[in-house]
Amino acid sequence: MKQTREIKNFIYSQYFADGLRISFGVLLPSLLLSQLGHLETGIAVSMGAITTSIPDNPGPVVHKRNGMLFCILFMIIVSLLTGLINDYPLLIVAEVFFLCFFFSMFNIFGNRASAIGTAVLLIMIINIDQDFTLKTILEYTGFLLAGGIWYMGLSLAVSQFRPYRIAQHALAECIDQVAEYLKLKALFYDEQADFDETYKKLIDQQIIVHQQQDNVREILFKNKMFLKDPTNTARVLTLVFIDVLDLFEQTMATHYDYSTIRTNYAASGILKDFNKIIYNIARELANMGYDINANERPRPFQDFKLQLEELKTRIDQVENNLVLKKILINVRNMVSRIDNMYSYFSKKGVGEVVLSNEKDLGRFVNTQSIDLKLFIENLSLKSSTFRHALRVAIVAVIGYCASKLLPLGHHSYWILMTILVILKPGFSLTKTRNYQRLIGTIIGGIAGALIVYYVKDTTIRFFFLLIFMIGAYSFQRLNYVVSVLFMTPYILIMFSFIGMGNLSLVQERILDTFIGSFIAFIASYVLFPSWEYPQLKRYMRKLLIANYHYLTKVAEGLVGKDLDITEYKLIRKELYVSSANMASAYQRMLSEPKSKQIKVREANKFMVLNHKLSSYIATLISALRNDGTRQVDHAHIKLIRRALYQLCEGIEQLRGDEEPFTETDILLVDPHLPSLPDDKDSRLITDQLEFVNKTAGDILKTTQRIAED
Repeated sequence: MKQTREIKNFIYSQYFADGLRISFGVLLPSLLLSQLGHLETGIAVSMGAITTSIPDNPGPVVHKRNGMLFCILFMIIVSLLTGLINDYPLLIVAEVFFLCFFFSMFNIFGNRASAIGTAVLLIMIINIDQDFTLKTILEYTGFLLAGGIWYMGLSLAVSQFRPYRIAQHALAECIDQVAEYLKLKALFYDEQADFDETYKKLIDQQIIVHQQQDNVREILFKNKMFLKDPTNTARVLTLVFIDVLDLFEQTMATHYDYSTIRTNYAASGILKDFNKIIYNIARELANMGYDINANERPRPFQDFKLQLEELKTRIDQVENNLVLKKILINVRNMVSRIDNMYSYFSKKGVGEVVLSNEKDLGRFVNTQSIDLKLFIENLSLKSSTFRHALRVAIVAVIGYCASKLLPLGHHSYWILMTILVILKPGFSLTKTRNYQRLIGTIIGGIAGALIVYYVKDTTIRFFFLLIFMIGAYSFQRLNYVVSVLFMTPYILIMFSFIGMGNLSLVQERILDTFIGSFIAFIASYVLFPSWEYPQLKRYMRKLLIANYHYLTKVAEGLVGKDLDITEYKLIRKELYVSSANMASAYQRMLSEPKSKQIKVREANKFMVLNHKLSSYIATLISALRNDGTRQVDHAHIKLIRRALYQLCEGIEQLRGDEEPFTETDILLVDPHLPSLPDDKDSRLITDQLEFVNKTAGDILKTTQRIAED
């Protein structure tokens, strides 16, 4: 049942929709023109479509359109240039170096610009081994242009025909990943689960959640259709996403001292009940994501009213149950939030729910303009993008020379292509992509060879081609090794249709991939290598600053200052971004050589402590937002000032070339602050603030050990 649901979820997903669209856009020109006896022309048109599809990533329609237009423009220029100088090897070497450097620098402008650079270099590589006259290169470039325009028109038409599907797919995937995060949170109430392992999985999942949240923000908050006079569907999707963000914070607000909770309450059996209901909430979220992805009206499949009543009854039977009651309140808030999200899809709809204005929503997405000044500023060895571009340029020249000097067959451009797709800015990314490329090529090559050798019926072979083609384009953003596994037999079967399908082609493909992979791997280690540890301190400092500002909001709330929701959510977003960036850098460092993995244990402890701190702060903010009352006295103020001071000290310890950190000017002294009675609510806030203060102190100690270089 679960596997069937996962398969259906994939079929409804944006990944599969992309695979179908790209396959149709690439295959149709070749099919039609081959029927008219112009197969070579069809292949050229299809090549233009393939190239234009590379920057066609999910996002606002205007960004997709502009990305494809620039891709077509650069494709024409590079195709003409390469075709005109093909007979001059020295000029080709110069072209390979300068174009690889120039287009690799596009990384500074974001993922779409980087994809444009990759697509254009693909055309350069394919054209290098072609024999052109002036007439044929003009014709070929014209066919590329036709293919690019055809694919761009197809993509934009699909976007206009189904304007909300991209947003639905992205939102559904985001909800699904939050559900996975919540399932991991449920493990803290499982007595058999290991704390350290759970924290590791939780931090890894937080990276994925942040990436999905950023994707949805990009689609919703940069799209005029969702901001100016939105339709009911646009309003519903936006409101659900805003609630998903709040729900994710609510999952963090269920964080307490779990080791103490296990010690105090394990014997009562109540932890199993918490584990069960939190897991059920995660399942309910996943159900909502599935329905949104399938373009169906989401309907709840569980009744939490009875579950909550039973849980409350069980809690009432436990002594010293104040902490359990607070956790129950958070669980109820999560259920209430989910019910609220379901209500948007009812006949009543969103009613009079007010969206934030366009200006406020626009603040939640980062704008990346194409700025020549930024390009020039990065022309320095201090820039990691510059070093990467220089590395790609040098290695591409080496790969080109190797393809000419070694007897490698008629498709030696595969070496250059392998280098282009494998070589990444960091060593760890290059290493990972290297393994994925090799595994996918070998397995896919064997599968392709078996099909070409044994399947003689062209109809069946074409059916295999279609499956592999859709699979390759469907998995290119989801799972690279699977994408390559499908791509290799797809290419081999395609060559078989033009009379080039034999085992020597398979051997050539695998050999060229090995050579390109080897060159790229060695270069990433010795040629302007980029190791993660030097960057790690910068990510750590940003994470501490984000937690400092997050805690500042608690301080402001405790002294009675009204909470500016927009400002608070911007700070919360920055915390999630900083946390995900730190965790990603740590993961990348773990895949580097052992000699480059410096202070791994301290870095891991730093991440876990910051995650705990963020969760404790989220718990306090949740109490402030929900209660609306201020249960605070001088002891609380003293604790929070101490925590802020320790965070500030940690920030200073990690300062490198950055500007000195300026503390937030908050009035934390209230002469009229009365002493509060020592009741349960006051003690609970005191306990949470003590957790915050102790965790901040532990972070400072860890930071000091990290700073001792």
